[in-house]
Amino acid sequence: MLILLINSIVVSLTVIIHYEILRFLFKKLPLLAVRPRLKIVLGVLGNMTAHTIEVWVFAVFYYGLLQYDGIGELRGNFDGSLLDCAYYSLTNFTSLGTGDIEPFGPIRFLSGIEALCGLVLITWSASFMFLEMQKYWAFEFDSNK
Repeated sequence: MLILLINSIVVSLTVIIHYEILRFLFKKLPLLAVRPRLKIVLGVLGNMTAHTIEVWVFAVFYYGLLQYDGIGELRGNFDGSLLDCAYYSLTNFTSLGTGDIEPFGPIRFLSGIEALCGLVLITWSASFMFLEMQKYWAFEFDSNK
């Protein structure tokens, strides 16, 4: 039951972070007095920032959870550091999958939900950038006639 609550908190937190960053980009990119292509680059960098923060949110939760007995463990090329938790989180979030670090015990559920969350948030970013690129590329190509 505890792992379900933790999963819900982490997913909610990362979705809120993602929403707020995309909302910020949606409102601020049109106001920038720069070339449309730079707006697209800034949009991509904003999305990368969002994903980086979200990976670190999961990493902090892994790190905290691993301090408690009965929640599970990460084994393999893992030294228990926050940096290793971030590496593990990054491989999960991007759906690269379990490689040199493997989850055991209830923490596996957080690992699984992170992969699903990463897939949804990365897809959301791709959709957002597609819409932004349609706006700014159309403007850029029309203005070059």
